Amino acid sequence: MITEPLHQITVGKWVVNVVRKDIKNLHLGVYPPDGRLRVAAPLTVTDDAIRLLVVSKLAWIKKQVAQFQGQQRQSKRQYVSGESHYLKGQRYLLNVIYHNAAPKVIIRNKTYIDLYVRSGSSEEKRHEVMTEWYRQNLKEQIPVLVDKWQPVMGVEVRAWGIKQMKTKWGTCSIAAQRIWLNLNLAQKPEHCLEYIVVHEMVHLLERHHNEQFTAYMDKFMPPWRNYRDELNQFLLNHSDWSY
Repeated sequence: MITEPLHQITVGKWVVNVVRKDIKNLHLGVYPPDGRLRVAAPLTVTDDAIRLLVVSKLAWIKKQVAQFQGQQRQSKRQYVSGESHYLKGQRYLLNVIYHNAAPKVIIRNKTYIDLYVRSGSSEEKRHEVMTEWYRQNLKEQIPVLVDKWQPVMGVEVRAWGIKQMKTKWGTCSIAAQRIWLNLNLAQKPEHCLEYIVVHEMVHLLERHHNEQFTAYMDKFMPPWRNYRDELNQFLLNHSDWSY
């Protein structure tokens, strides 16, 4: 796909990031945490046409920005006892336990996440252990979901991966038939993870977020809008973003 470099235009007080691609329609997005505006536009569309689009959507833009600004944001985690941490949408209290053995993480009494680390372990190391634990949780869930949805949707996922992403919950490489999932989905309810898996797999049927894409989502997962909205309502940590 042909893509031109990103540039910016101004519409009143709004700065709009514009990227032109070999696509048919304009696509406007508002992104957290502060309401960044981005327009994907066909190669031949003028800046004036993009400005008209933004002006016509100002009410919607303001609503989206207000929602993002109204979301409470968690402070950066320090991985110390007493902090709140989440797994599959459930809140737990972190309990750091020092021992002279390999690190491990255990859920206890449906209330605590016991993080076992060596004495003198740094914040970076505690973060590393928790991150790997979250990654392993997703590695257990994702193959089950992919296997569930492949025969339903009539597509094949040749590969999948997990990584930290700042602006998306997931991505899809159509040519490679590979999907990537945001590591932070380990903290969200299982149905939200399933929604993102389905969303990315639908891209194997339709590249763009157009009417056909929406029709596929409605067919395969009728409540998908509820799951999308639920994801957007969660507390955001320092690396969580909406999708």
